[in-house]
Amino acid sequence: MSEPLRPRPRPCPSCPYRRDCPSGLWHPDEYRKLPGYDGDTAYQVPGVFCCHSTPELLCSGWVAHRDPAELLALRIGTAAGTVSPDVWDYTTDVPLFESGWRAAVHGLRDIEHPGPEARAALAKIVRARPDVT
Repeated sequence: MSEPLRPRPRPCPSCPYRRDCPSGLWHPDEYRKLPGYDGDTAYQVPGVFCCHSTPELLCSGWVAHRDPAELLALRIGTAAGTVSPDVWDYTTDVPLFESGWRAAVHGLRDIEHPGPEARAALAKIVRARPDVT
């Protein structure tokens, strides 16, 4: 069995849950996934949300955007041993959107015309992860 998934030490600069992440950075489908983790626990997406920049780790913004105990995927993952119990104590001081819906609205706002910050962030990601293109 592989090591259980853990969150990044800190949400990456390109995390869609970060309030300071430029709008229009990710593909629209990536933003459309986020609201599936909102709402009552029993009705959420059951799969974990991994980091876009470091896919072998959990998205720290996702883990910290609300009480991790309210995330169905984390409950299932820790019960199955695929997610580290460290998630229950994870916190960050990085300002995050309080819901996937709000993060998605922000991310999709400039999707047709990403600004210079989004283009620069994407260029940095492509240099680090050429498989993203």
